[in-house]
Amino acid sequence: MTLPFDIAPDRPVLIAGPTASGKSALALEIAEAQGGVIINADAIQVYDNWRVLTARPSAEDESRAPHALYGHVPRDADYSVGHWLREVAPFLQGGPRPIITGGTGLYFTALTAGLAEIPPTPPAIRAEADARVAEAGFESLLAELDSETAARIDRLNPMRVQRAWEVLRATGRPLAAWQDETPPPLLPEADCTAILFDVERDWLNARIARRFEQMLDHGALDEARANLDDWDPKRLSSKAIGAPELIAHLRGEISLDTAAEQATIATRQFAKRQRTWFRSKMHRWARFRP
Repeated sequence: MTLPFDIAPDRPVLIAGPTASGKSALALEIAEAQGGVIINADAIQVYDNWRVLTARPSAEDESRAPHALYGHVPRDADYSVGHWLREVAPFLQGGPRPIITGGTGLYFTALTAGLAEIPPTPPAIRAEADARVAEAGFESLLAELDSETAARIDRLNPMRVQRAWEVLRATGRPLAAWQDETPPPLLPEADCTAILFDVERDWLNARIARRFEQMLDHGALDEARANLDDWDPKRLSSKAIGAPELIAHLRGEISLDTAAEQATIATRQFAKRQRTWFRSKMHRWARFRP
């Protein structure tokens, strides 16, 4: 890839963009040319039970440059943006230059703008929220949020809506109020080179379709089979796009062609939400089109 701008070899690099846009390839190219450690900023790539289905860097790629925070979390563990910030912090305090790449916009926003220190959700309230969503959908939780919080979050993302509702229910304060008390960021945008993949929709959709076919060719179905016995759709690791569809196929509920079609549609919808987030939150990032 050829960038339309220079990258200083002594500054941290952030590379954000929608799924399947080519972020990992650019990160690897920079690391090989200038040095640095590639750090994951994808909420599902942290889990150890999905490599193929989440497009984690291959073992060959990992041998070409140092990588961190990939596949290090057990499938049944909780993992939040707070966990990620605590784990990424040491890489900002010395050592190889960090090259942070991924598609979880909230991670980048928390890193460069700060993260509100919100108490964890008690299990009983999480269970209450899960039951509400199962019975009436996440829209029932959205209807109970305050207007300021509802205006700030991604209202099409069930996980974000549920998190906002849980904060309100557990603390008695809206998420927006907690956010207004956000401490200083770990890595301000001014201190790094921030790159956003701003790609054409049709170009990206074609890549998404091809990539899922490639995932099946490289063992995604076997990977899903390894998760079948203790499959729990409530786990965060189970939110890997394509996982519910492949599990449904393995249970005999849908054909493999239908699973692939549904997974591809879900990926396109996810990429659309990512592009919306990036364009609204990352105004000052350098735009890059492969």
